Amino acid sequence: MATDSRLAERLRRRLRRTERTYSTGEARPLRGYLAAMTAFGVYTAGWATVVKLRGRPLPDKPVPWDVALTAVATFRLSRLLTKASVTSPLRAPFTTYHGPEGPAELHEEARSDGAKDTVGELLTCPFCVSVWVASTLTAGQLLWPRGTRTAMGALTALAGADALQLTYSALVEKTTGE
Repeated sequence: MATDSRLAERLRRRLRRTERTYSTGEARPLRGYLAAMTAFGVYTAGWATVVKLRGRPLPDKPVPWDVALTAVATFRLSRLLTKASVTSPLRAPFTTYHGPEGPAELHEEARSDGAKDTVGELLTCPFCVSVWVASTLTAGQLLWPRGTRTAMGALTALAGADALQLTYSALVEKTTGE
C-alpha cells in the first residue's frame, strides 16, 4: 500500500514537472487532453467490442465511395456540432459566445475553468470533433450500415446544399454588389 502511494506521488510530481516544462508559462490543459484521449480510447474500444460481439466482419479494404461519403458527412456533422447557432446550447456550459463567424456559425471560445477548458476546446474545434464523428460513423457503418449510410447521405446532401447557398450568395453579391 505504501509503495502504491509513493508511486502515485512520483507520477503526480512528474506530471506537474512535465506540465511546467511543456507549457513554458502558457496555460495548457495537458491533464484535460490526457483525459480526452483516454475517453476517446475507451469510446473506440467500446465500439470495437460491440462490433466484435455482434460478429460483424471488417471489410478487407475501405470502399472508396464509403470513404468519400464518410468524409463529407464527418465534415458537415462536425461543423454542425461545433459552430452552428442551433447547437450552441450544447456548447454553452463550456464556452463563451464572442459573436457570429460566417453564415449561420458562431465564434465561441472555451471557458478556462479546469476541465471545462478542455471540453470547450473540443466542442469548438471541428477538427477535434471530426475524430469522434468519423469513428462513430465508421462504427455505425459496421453495426447499422443502411441507417448510417442514409444519415451520411443526408449530411452529405446538407453539405452540398450549403455549398450551393454560399455559391448563390457569392454570385448575387458579384452581380448586384450587395
